[in-house]
Amino acid sequence: MSTPVVLITGAAGGLGSALAKRFAQGGWRVAATDVDSAGLHVLNNSMPLAASMPIDLRSAANCQELVSCVLGRTGRLDALVNAAGIWREGPVESFSEEDFDLVMAVNLKAAFFMCSAAIPHLRESRGSIVNISSDAGHQGNRNAAAYCAAKGGLTLMGKTLALDLASDGIRVNTVSPGDIATPMLDFQAERYGEGNPKAYKRQLLELYPQGKDARFIRPDEVAELVWFLCQPHAEAITGANLAIDFGLSAGK
Repeated sequence: MSTPVVLITGAAGGLGSALAKRFAQGGWRVAATDVDSAGLHVLNNSMPLAASMPIDLRSAANCQELVSCVLGRTGRLDALVNAAGIWREGPVESFSEEDFDLVMAVNLKAAFFMCSAAIPHLRESRGSIVNISSDAGHQGNRNAAAYCAAKGGLTLMGKTLALDLASDGIRVNTVSPGDIATPMLDFQAERYGEGNPKAYKRQLLELYPQGKDARFIRPDEVAELVWFLCQPHAEAITGANLAIDFGLSAGK
């Protein structure tokens, strides 16, 4: 039997690179993509990749091109992990159309058309899809209406695809982390922390139920859950939205 192949979007990011390493450690061949070509080059130098392609996935045609490229180099596709994401925040009344379109395109549209491109090949392998959503995909986050709308759409898209594809043997699940200790979180704090990114992060941690012991999730912790969901022994799990957020979304 040929070695399974996973395609990871956003692979140059903190979570994406952790995902790539976990699947490689598990013996899978890893195909990676990211709009950050320099970051993708660094990943490619740090580990063997079965395929690597820098591309902007905000276009359905580009999604098709990427999947075709991966299939041409690997001959199969067993899992798709949609990990590409972007954060913008701000009040709705001053939120720009440019930022709204960016948040929707990266967090929702790209995942939709990546699934569209991958599904015919996942039917052949009876593979799986994991979409990386967020606690913001099933509960409100103040000042983040656009991001919540995009991630909420991604979460329900996963449930719908799980129903649509179950008879084909394709499993679709959603993983919804809280704040992950990645460069994306650093960017978020720098951009929106009003000159005090440490205070911004402290405010985030104050929302967690662990009190003084609260910490941000590590990328490898999320990667381990995604890895588990893509294994054959997880065949009963589909249509799930799994929180990994220290109880942040459990309630108040």
